[in-house]
Amino acid sequence: MRRLLPLLLFVSLHAWAQNQPDDLQPLPAVPPPPPEMQPFDAAMEPEVVIKKQEEQTVEEYRIKGHLYMIKVTPKHGVSYYLIDQKGDGSFVRTDNVGPVVEPPMWIIGTF
Repeated sequence: MRRLLPLLLFVSLHAWAQNQPDDLQPLPAVPPPPPEMQPFDAAMEPEVVIKKQEEQTVEEYRIKGHLYMIKVTPKHGVSYYLIDQKGDGSFVRTDNVGPVVEPPMWIIGTF
C-alpha cells in the first residue's frame, strides 16, 4: 500500500499537468490607490500603557490621547474591562469584550 501511494500521486500530477490550458495570460498590473485614500496613520493605532501593581495589572488603551478602555487583570482571578461606551468619561464594567452570542431558544414542540 505504501508503494502504491507515490505511484498514484505521480499519475495524478501528470494528469493534472496535461489538463492545463496552453494560452495562459499574465494578470494586468494592479493600479495604484486613489489619491484621496489616506496613508497609514500611526495615531489611529491604540496606545497601550501597562501598569503593574502589587495585586493587579492595569492596561490603559488610548487613541489620540483619549482613554477608552481599561483592562484589569488581578493577581488571582479573571480579568475584566472598564469601557467608556459614550466617550464621556464614565466607565462600565464588562467581564468579556466582543459580541455576545445569544442562540435562538424557540420551542418547536412539546409533548
